[in-house]
Amino acid sequence: MKKISIILISLTVFVGGCNLFNKKEEKVAVNSNANATATASLTATAKVIGANNESYGNAYFEEEDNGVKVTLALSGLPAGTHGTHIHAVGKCEAPKFESAGSHFNPTNKEHGSLNPKGYHLGDLPNLEIGEDGTVDLTFLAEGVTLQKDAGNSLLSGEGTALVIHESADDYKTDPAGNSGTRIACGVIQ
Repeated sequence: MKKISIILISLTVFVGGCNLFNKKEEKVAVNSNANATATASLTATAKVIGANNESYGNAYFEEEDNGVKVTLALSGLPAGTHGTHIHAVGKCEAPKFESAGSHFNPTNKEHGSLNPKGYHLGDLPNLEIGEDGTVDLTFLAEGVTLQKDAGNSLLSGEGTALVIHESADDYKTDPAGNSGTRIACGVIQ
């Protein structure tokens, strides 16, 4: 009888210890998932279309410490230098894309990185597109965010759109750097 009691007590302690171990593992797993979610970057994408609703590919946006990293993976665009901007309205109605509104400019500046009174937060670098029509480019859009409640958010209000123009941006002429008509557009979401 004494042996059975000792065995039962030992078994109870062993099973109880296993349960504590399992609960500790569950806690660690839950905390690991919470940390992974907390540290995950805010992201957005834009499906870029042309005047005839043809697909040119995608633009990807990822929150960084001092802005939003923009990665363009596009093809089928006309060769040459093209102005690129973030516009203030998240609409891309072909063929002219005027629905995207003016440049994203929550700080009420003038246009262009070379303008002493500039620049719009939606002013981006020109795209150099080769004869093959492809773009594989990454750059930082400084001063903007993907945090919906922030003043410079690309995802607040009516949203925003990435717009590609027919000509190069001169980086100084207000309001659009003489970059010409809009040839492609993608709603950032």
